[in-house]
Amino acid sequence: MTYPTYNFSAAHATLQHHVDSSLLPGVSTAIIKDGKLIDSFCTGFADIERGEAMRPDHIHRAYSCTKLMTSVLVILLIDQGYFALDDAVKQWLPAFGKLRVLREGATRLDDTVPLETDITIRHLLSHQAGFSHGVFDQGTLIYSAYADAGVRKPDSTLAQLMDQMATLPLIYQPGTNWQYSMATDVVGRLVEIVTGQTMAEAFKTRLFEPLGMVDTAYLLREDQIPRLATLYAGHPMNATKPGLHKLENIPWPDAFIKPVPRQAASSGLVTTQADLLALLSQLLPGHGKLLKPETLAELFRDQLPANRSLQFAQSGQMLIPDGPVPSLGFSLCGAMTRSSSDFQPNTPVGEVQWGGLAGPHWWISPAIGAAGVLMTQRFMGFWNPFWFEYKQHMHAALQNP
Repeated sequence: MTYPTYNFSAAHATLQHHVDSSLLPGVSTAIIKDGKLIDSFCTGFADIERGEAMRPDHIHRAYSCTKLMTSVLVILLIDQGYFALDDAVKQWLPAFGKLRVLREGATRLDDTVPLETDITIRHLLSHQAGFSHGVFDQGTLIYSAYADAGVRKPDSTLAQLMDQMATLPLIYQPGTNWQYSMATDVVGRLVEIVTGQTMAEAFKTRLFEPLGMVDTAYLLREDQIPRLATLYAGHPMNATKPGLHKLENIPWPDAFIKPVPRQAASSGLVTTQADLLALLSQLLPGHGKLLKPETLAELFRDQLPANRSLQFAQSGQMLIPDGPVPSLGFSLCGAMTRSSSDFQPNTPVGEVQWGGLAGPHWWISPAIGAAGVLMTQRFMGFWNPFWFEYKQHMHAALQNP
């Protein structure tokens, strides 16, 4: 079989520009199509100060790329009969059947109304359950409540986190809105309950070892530590202003080296380009054997009704506009492209993609049988302009071999 030759030079040049302009420290990318690696690119530094060049085998802080792995693990458990997508969470966490919901316009945490609809696993994975993330909604009542309760601190287990979250109200009735949230940690606790394993054990035995994901974990082995890429930050409110500085003790001192009680399902893993590709290759229709075809299709289906979409508050770091983004729905693991837009003019409809706060991103386009990863360590790098600029040139190459 003869494969077309793709010219990804413009995509590579875009990333090289961001490295040369001190907007990114270093970056590596890889693309697979129809089960074959068709592009691999690497430039810049894993550690600028030491002059250590970025390599494809460098280990990266996954942050919210962890959510993809959690979603796949949950769908795998659904295939194995542990639970179903529309099961009510209160079956395993009774307190979550008694949550209260903030009244619209509430200015006090006790200004609430009763829960009208049970939270389901589908709500959790698609971020329609009514929880907050406690990061992207600064200035709100629930942001302050999450901060005061310490829900994002690493010094509690998922079981203890559930006790904390059960004391806080939802911000909307389940299934009536969308907000990026800590719902993935709730579904992580369900994984622990139904399997009798910690998240680390469930990930390792059920997903990472079977797929050969040898560098993905909550903790680094001693021999892996030298491969952990250094984390950098740019201007806090202007993603296009040059200049990077090293970050240390992020997200906490000795993160990924010394264990903490929290094994989050929404973040907390480290991973590599190869490991993410090993997972994505199993999710391309007709190629992987990890999931049943029908559940794989459900994983990538838009879970939001047509009148609901993703929405974000503008941070100065993200390319997308403030507020609702009608061109983007949400699947059970990431944003799904519904139509072209100014920031995604040539992305195929049905493509699902997401990323992490430190810059790593993944994408998968089932319709064209392609997927890929971009690995970098630039804090506040989620949906930073470099991602969409790269993706536009990358898809132009894929569409014009």
